[in-house]
Amino acid sequence: MSSPSPVTQVFLFGLITALATGLGAVPFAFVRRVSPRVVAVTNALASGLMLGASFGLLSEGADHGRFATLVGANLGVLFVLGAGRLLGDHDVDFGAARGEDARKMVLIVLVMTVHSVAEGVAIGTAFAGGTTLAIVITAAIAVHNVPEGLAISAVLRPRGTSIAACAGWSIVSSLPQPLLAVPSFLFVGAFEALLPYGIGFAAGAMVFMVLVELLPDAFETGRRSVIALLVSVAMVAMVLFQQLL
Repeated sequence: MSSPSPVTQVFLFGLITALATGLGAVPFAFVRRVSPRVVAVTNALASGLMLGASFGLLSEGADHGRFATLVGANLGVLFVLGAGRLLGDHDVDFGAARGEDARKMVLIVLVMTVHSVAEGVAIGTAFAGGTTLAIVITAAIAVHNVPEGLAISAVLRPRGTSIAACAGWSIVSSLPQPLLAVPSFLFVGAFEALLPYGIGFAAGAMVFMVLVELLPDAFETGRRSVIALLVSVAMVAMVLFQQLL
């Protein structure tokens, strides 16, 4: 039996990283009751994980181009602003959720999907540098995707989404990884030039989403000191986790 072509290998490695995101929903199988306090806690955890991921992205983007990363970050903020206003002008449904909850759920999936674009490009460009590097990068992104899936599920699950759907939407948010890994592998030069813009875009979108959507909700329904502690711990843990990778 012949081995898969390089393009097929790139796609399969990207698909593995996307599937890993669904594992973030697993902890919610052990949370039986979703009270307002649980919602506050999950919003705090999601906020900390997203902020930590954003700091890691900004650091990585600066290595590729500081100005491009800054431009991308500002575009990410504008994207969340525009998407929020667009969704606010329409009746939004997301599974069983309606109105404001549905709007937040759509936004978190959109923002994390945008974040996956940069990771898909990273996989493809890594393959262009050799199989060994690609395996290391793919494994790191796959492990990194699990807490990102947790962040998504932390927003969706308390608002009535089933665990299976949480896992499904987490995977959907990472589908840009296999889809963009292939073209970035084939046209590595062009995609490398765009990478800092994409990284900055994802970081800006996540930070703005946290500050405008998630943290206000968490502070409204939970104790401020507890929320601040959870955000800080989750953020530091995510930063340290990325350093290990």
